[in-house]
Amino acid sequence: QVQLVESGGGLVQPGGSLRLSCAASGSIFSINAMGWYRQAPGNQRGLVAAITSGGSTNYANSVKGRFTISRDNAKNTVYLQMNSLKPEDTAVYYCNVGGRLDSQRPFSSWGQGTQVTVSS
Repeated sequence: QVQLVESGGGLVQPGGSLRLSCAASGSIFSINAMGWYRQAPGNQRGLVAAITSGGSTNYANSVKGRFTISRDNAKNTVYLQMNSLKPEDTAVYYCNVGGRLDSQRPFSSWGQGTQVTVSS
């Protein structure tokens, strides 16, 4: 019912930048929180950054000052600008969007994941 399409991953050298995008579509009544998570091999999926409908943001300590999350409510899209990338940022990045399909039914959807590799 709600589809998320991610884009923007790839291979980048240490110190470089990437911008991830995640667009939500479908029968969406409203969107509340939008966020980015990542999972490296052998690790659990963890929060990278999140943004509320009011624009409040939350970041993992490891990315504070380097990553910036933003959203375009008119496009139902969330972005993650990643600067000063480090090899330890290498992971599959997933977006998550939560909201309501109507006044009664909440939803929480995951994107398909996009690989980010930081290597020289």
